[in-house]
Amino acid sequence: MASHSDTLVVFFGATAGANGGKLGSDEREIILLVWQIVDLHEKKVGKLQRRLVKPDTLELTDQSKEETGLSVDDLYKAEPLDKVLQQFQQSVSAELKALGRSSYTLCVDGPLIIRQALHPEASKKNLVLPECFYSFVDVRKEFHTCCPNAGQVQDLTLPSMLEYVCIPELPLSEQVMGLKEVRSMVLLSLHILAEPYNHRFSCFEAVKYKLESGACSKTEPVDSETVIRARGLPWQSSDQDIARFFKGLNIAKGGVALCLNAQGRRNGEALVRFINQEHRDLALERHKHHMGSRYIEVYKATGEEFLKIAGGTSNEVAQFLSKENQVIIRMRGLPFTASPQDVLNFLGADSPVTDASDGLLFVKYPDGRPTGDAFVLFSCEEYALNALKKHKQILGKRYIELFRSTAAEVQQVLNRYMSTPLISTLPSSSMVPMPVLATPPYLTTGSTRDCVRLRGLPYTAAIEDILEFMGEHTIDIKPHGVHMVLNQQGRPSGDAFIQMRSADRAFMVAQKCHKKMMKDRYVEVFQCSTEEMSFVLMGGTLNRSGLSPPPCKLPCLAPPAYAAFPSPAMLSEAALYQPPLLATPRTPQPPHSPHPTHTLAYYPPQHHPAQFYMNMNMNYTAYYPSPPVSPSTMSYFASPPGSVALAAQQPHAQGHVASPMMPQHGALVRMQGLPYNAGVKDILSFFQGYQLQPDAILLLYNFSGQRSGEALITFPSEESARRAVAERANHPLSGLPVRLLVCCD
Repeated sequence: MASHSDTLVVFFGATAGANGGKLGSDEREIILLVWQIVDLHEKKVGKLQRRLVKPDTLELTDQSKEETGLSVDDLYKAEPLDKVLQQFQQSVSAELKALGRSSYTLCVDGPLIIRQALHPEASKKNLVLPECFYSFVDVRKEFHTCCPNAGQVQDLTLPSMLEYVCIPELPLSEQVMGLKEVRSMVLLSLHILAEPYNHRFSCFEAVKYKLESGACSKTEPVDSETVIRARGLPWQSSDQDIARFFKGLNIAKGGVALCLNAQGRRNGEALVRFINQEHRDLALERHKHHMGSRYIEVYKATGEEFLKIAGGTSNEVAQFLSKENQVIIRMRGLPFTASPQDVLNFLGADSPVTDASDGLLFVKYPDGRPTGDAFVLFSCEEYALNALKKHKQILGKRYIELFRSTAAEVQQVLNRYMSTPLISTLPSSSMVPMPVLATPPYLTTGSTRDCVRLRGLPYTAAIEDILEFMGEHTIDIKPHGVHMVLNQQGRPSGDAFIQMRSADRAFMVAQKCHKKMMKDRYVEVFQCSTEEMSFVLMGGTLNRSGLSPPPCKLPCLAPPAYAAFPSPAMLSEAALYQPPLLATPRTPQPPHSPHPTHTLAYYPPQHHPAQFYMNMNMNYTAYYPSPPVSPSTMSYFASPPGSVALAAQQPHAQGHVASPMMPQHGALVRMQGLPYNAGVKDILSFFQGYQLQPDAILLLYNFSGQRSGEALITFPSEESARRAVAERANHPLSGLPVRLLVCCD
């Protein structure tokens, strides 16, 4: 209809709240619709039509009353939106018939009335909009096409456009809201249709009818300016519910990724990818709009975050998701012996699976063992609904759970299970029959920013590549100061930490080496502290918003001890940069041991060059847990047994006893249920009278860089910690009851 239209219907609307550039941002209902027909061939106009709309909630803001000149009494006798839309269709159809025209396209001043007001309201009221509201032209973009020197599209207004083409202002009799805007758009349209412009309306915009499902590859480029994060979703919400929340905005194919928590369940968040930045910016205006009775928070996100959730590399998954317009159902709790035929029989004839067994995808561990999960494709909504009726019915001796799912969730679940290591501990030291160092260096913690973090390393990069990358700055690296970070499979994660001799040297490296090329990739270099480095090496996370402690490694617990080995008499300079190899951890020492000794196994210097390079390329490092594939409301996740890492630094003095990495000072209390905007000052006020210092408070963050609602508080003594828990537990902070736990219980 759009490209063959011979008639424009100039269209305008106003709401009971914000109008103009903020139209639709406050969820207020439409109260006014105005329209007028323009014959593009005869350059004639039809009758100006104005209709009041009765909202479900008869309330108007003062700003709306002032701008529209309407009152509640004016709206009381008006028709509701569905009736007014029927009148719109009847009126336009009658005029088109009189003009002998067959089609028309809406013309609006900016997309807000269509995308941010009409479609969202119709969706909430379960109204089916006429087809004409799924295509329109924006008079600003059309004007910019024929008058590019008039300014940027986002800066254009009706008065400025009229002034640019020397059209005089409308008389005072037409300065009524709605009438003024429609008359101005009509005059502007007729002007650019005539000489010397002879413009043809061609910038047709579309509103998608429904969400398109599809797969996303991890190698696919995703523009960060098109992605948002929605938080506070009902746990049972599906991708269709999210698409309905953003109705009127065009979501990219396969652009809804529901996030899962550590247990594989939805955590109330989703990443949504739109077709361009304009739609993303409009989505941000729906911050704290409602889905049912819940308000949804909307924030900017990055393409990298979206790919972590929705991206996949499995050919099997790509083939499974290649069938378009399919409804995906997730089955959970299947017997491990269940075959494809068992699943097909369970679903029955009333819910046939697309392509029979080819429409089933069983989720397995890397070694081929079944997980009890499977995804099923159905060709239509009816078959999917029939399948969902079998929720919690019995297959074998187990009840089966069935849920709606998405392509992104398929990728996410497969990525998670396929990244699960087969062995949860390091290989024993007997696998590497080499001598190790005796005087093990230890890693101290501190806030001095004398370290740098390298991010985006090629996965084939070895320590020799890092030394070459550092160039002249290599001489400023501390002995044993290069630390490669590995992922859960023991492979390079693309990150490394380097300890420099001073903060000034670290600053110089970050300035001169940032975004310098290594092989075919540019590497980001950031200055950081030893404390931040040790948190990451111990399995914690470091992001723009702060630190999250390593899994199951709270500061009140001393790290486990490791076996010490005889040391060789001397080290070569090259050996100082070799990566560490941790021995299999022993059982942690009892709490009464006052000074646990921290030791670390190392490769010795090799006198033969070939042996030296062989060791460097082996990349044996501690087993570092990598972040999960989706953000979670949890502040951190459980790590595999023995996943601890200590990196190396030269001892301060011979015979000096290494202090613990995380020394125990007093006792820790964990706070849960904090408001997300609570800061250190709020917590200090909450514990007023307990002699706490600001540095005794550690706010925890989740993997998406947002506060998790938890904090760790260090009290001077266990007695004061227990007293605080007894006295302050379940007391409100900003209206929310706060839970307190003594961590050393």
